[in-house]
Amino acid sequence: MGKLYRNFQNLLLSNHYLNPWVVLLMDVVLSFLASLFTFLLLWRVVGFQFSDISFWKVAVTVIGASLFAFVACRTHRNIIRHTSLKSIWIISIASIVKVALVAVVFVFFSPYKAAIPANYMLIGGIIDVLLTTVFLVGIRVLMILGYDLAITHLNGPLQKRVLVYGFSDKSVALRLRLLKSPHYKVVGFINHSENLKDLKIADSPAYYFRDRREFDNITRRHNIDGILFASDSDAKAEADRLVAWCGDRNKLKIFIAPSVDEYGGDETMFANRIRQVRIEDLLGREEIFINKDEVIASVYGKVVMVTGGAGSIGSELCRQLATLGGKQLIIFDNAETPTHNIRLELEHKFPGFDFVPFIGDVRVPERIATAFERFHPQIVFHAAAYKHVPLMEENPCEAVFVNVIGTRNLADACVKYGVEKMVMVSTDKAVNPTNVMGCSKRLAEIYCQSLGLAIQAGRHEGTTKFVTTRFGNVLGSNGSVIPLFREQIASGGPVTVTDPRINRFFMTIPEACRLVLEAAAMSHGNQIFVFEMGEPVKIVDLARRMIQLSGLEPDKDIKIVFTGLRPGEKLYEEVLSNEENTEPTDHKKIKIAKVREYEYGEVLRSFTVFDRLSRSGDKMATVRAMKQLVPEFKSNNSEFEVLDRELEDSGRD
Repeated sequence: MGKLYRNFQNLLLSNHYLNPWVVLLMDVVLSFLASLFTFLLLWRVVGFQFSDISFWKVAVTVIGASLFAFVACRTHRNIIRHTSLKSIWIISIASIVKVALVAVVFVFFSPYKAAIPANYMLIGGIIDVLLTTVFLVGIRVLMILGYDLAITHLNGPLQKRVLVYGFSDKSVALRLRLLKSPHYKVVGFINHSENLKDLKIADSPAYYFRDRREFDNITRRHNIDGILFASDSDAKAEADRLVAWCGDRNKLKIFIAPSVDEYGGDETMFANRIRQVRIEDLLGREEIFINKDEVIASVYGKVVMVTGGAGSIGSELCRQLATLGGKQLIIFDNAETPTHNIRLELEHKFPGFDFVPFIGDVRVPERIATAFERFHPQIVFHAAAYKHVPLMEENPCEAVFVNVIGTRNLADACVKYGVEKMVMVSTDKAVNPTNVMGCSKRLAEIYCQSLGLAIQAGRHEGTTKFVTTRFGNVLGSNGSVIPLFREQIASGGPVTVTDPRINRFFMTIPEACRLVLEAAAMSHGNQIFVFEMGEPVKIVDLARRMIQLSGLEPDKDIKIVFTGLRPGEKLYEEVLSNEENTEPTDHKKIKIAKVREYEYGEVLRSFTVFDRLSRSGDKMATVRAMKQLVPEFKSNNSEFEVLDRELEDSGRD
C-alpha cells in the first residue's frame, strides 16, 4: 500500500501528464453516455420501446461521430490540469460537430428517420450538445479539483509559502503561473502602497505595510517563508528595506522569478527557474543600453578572436559575440577544461554558429602565429591575463611574462597579419598602480598605445588600430570576492575581509562586456576607454548583505574577521573618471582617459629588458624595471616598497 501511495505521489509531482489517447477514450465514453441518456429521455417522451431501435447501431454511430469530432477539434491534446476558457469553447464546438454528424446519419442513412419526429430530434440534439459539454467539462473540473487537493495534501509541508511583491501585471501573471506549483504557494501580494489595501488580486489578498513592525506582523501571522519578486529591478528597489528586513531577523528567503514571457506555457519549467536573489542582483545599476546596430556593424561577417576566451570576461564576450552575426569566432585559451566547457555551452546555445576552440598561450609567439595563419582574424579581443593581486605580487616575473610580454606578442602578430583592430581588456588597478598586477596591465596599455601611435604617425608599418578598455571589479568573476564569500558562508564562516575601510567599484560581467563591445565599435584607435563604475561599495557591507541574504545574522551566525591588507592591495581604487582626467564620448557610461603618451622606440627597448628579466626569475630586477618605466607605480604593503625608496634616493642624487 505504501509503495502504491508513493507511486501515485510521484505521478502527481512529475512533469508527465495524462496520455492524450487516454483522454480521448475518456471523452468518447462520456460522450456516449450523454447520447445514451438523451435517447432514453426521448424514447420515454415519445413512447417507443427500447427494442424499436437497434442499440448497437446507435452506439456505433455515436462513438464514430464522437471520435471524428474530438480528433478533429483536438480536445484530447489540451493538458487537463491547465484547462482554460478556450479549452471549454473547443469542447463545446466538438460536441456540436458530434451531434451534427449523428443527425446527418439519422436523417440521410438511417431507417429510423420516421420513428422520431423532427421537433423531438431537434430537442434531442440540443440536449445531447449540452450534456456532452457538461460531462466533458465536469470531468475536467473534478480532475483539476482532485489534483489540487492531492497536491495540497502531498506537498503542503514541502511548499514554500511566499508573498509576491507588488501589484503590477507582472506580479499577477507570476501568481497565475504558480497556481499548480508543487514548490511554491502564493499566500498573497505585499506592497507598501496603500492603493489596493484590503482588496483581492487574482483571488489572493493584498497586504499593505507602512513600516518594519507591520511587515514583521504580516509575515509571522501568515507563516511566510519568503518574498517573491517578479524582476530583479523590484528587488533592487527594495534592497535597503524589504530585502534587508527579510534577512535581518526574520530569516525569510528572497526569490526572483524569470521573465513571465519565458518558457512558454511550461509552468513546471518556469517554477524551476525561480531562484534566490544574489548579491549581483542588488548591486547592479540601471540597465546599460548600447548602440547594438553600431556594434553589429563592427563585427558582422568578420572573423573574431578572443584570447582568454574561456575566462570570466572572455567567455561572456564569446556569448555576446555569438549573437552579433560574425563570420567565425576563435576561442583562444590555454586552459583545457574551461575551454571544453565553453565549447559545450556554445554548441548548445548557438547551434550552427561557426566557432573554433584553439588551445594556445600568448607567451608563445609561434602558437599565436599558427592561429593567425590558419584563421586570419580581423578583430582580436585580448582578455588573456593574470589578474590576482596577491599571487602576482609573489610572482612578478610571471605577471610580466603573461600580461606584458604576452600582450606584446599578440600586438605584434596583429600588426604583422593585418588585423583591423585589437581591443585590450585592462583594469582600474592600472591607474596609479600599487601592485605588480596593476603595473603589468599599465605596461600592456603603454605598449599597445605607443605601437598604435607609431603606426598612425607613419613611423611603423601596419594598419592595426589599438583600443584599450579599463574597468573595475566584475561581480562573480573567477576567484573574486563574491564566490569566496559564498563558500565561506556555506562552510559556516568566518567571512574574511582585509580592512573595514576597503571599497571597490563593481560591475556585472555582461554589463562590462557590452561596454567593451561598444567602445570597440566607436573607437578610431589608440584610445584608452574608462567605464563609469557608479558608486564604490564597501567590502564589509557587501559581506554583511551576503550573510543576510543567506538568512543568517552577521557577527552572530557568521563572524566577519578582518585580516589586514594583502601585499599590493589598495584601500580605494581609481578609474580616472573625473572630468579633469577624461574626455566624454557619445555614450554617457564611457569616457576617454587622458594619459601620458610614450615613444614607441623607448617602449620597445624597455620591453626587450622585460622579456629577459621575466625569464630570469629575478623578482627585484623585474619590479625595478617596471617602476622605472611607470614612475607612478608605488608599492603598498609589499616587499617592493624598498625599491621606491631606492629610486627616490637615486633621483635626489
